[in-house]
Amino acid sequence: MKKASEYRKHAEECRALAKGVVGEQRDQLLEMAATWDRLAAERSELIQRHPDLGLTGEHAEETAAGKPSSTS
Repeated sequence: MKKASEYRKHAEECRALAKGVVGEQRDQLLEMAATWDRLAAERSELIQRHPDLGLTGEHAEETAAGKPSSTS
């Protein structure tokens, strides 16, 4: 299991790589980025609801990143 921040980093890397290619490969990289973004959002939501499931420092990372808390 990875932190949500790691998933977001993978998404950024896919988007950066997509800038350098065209056609089907670009589409695949952008699709991969969207998948990483979805995984990041799901992980962030899970950690907000269940901080005890977070990896070391993950709950604090997500809170500091301005993610909505479970009380809002």
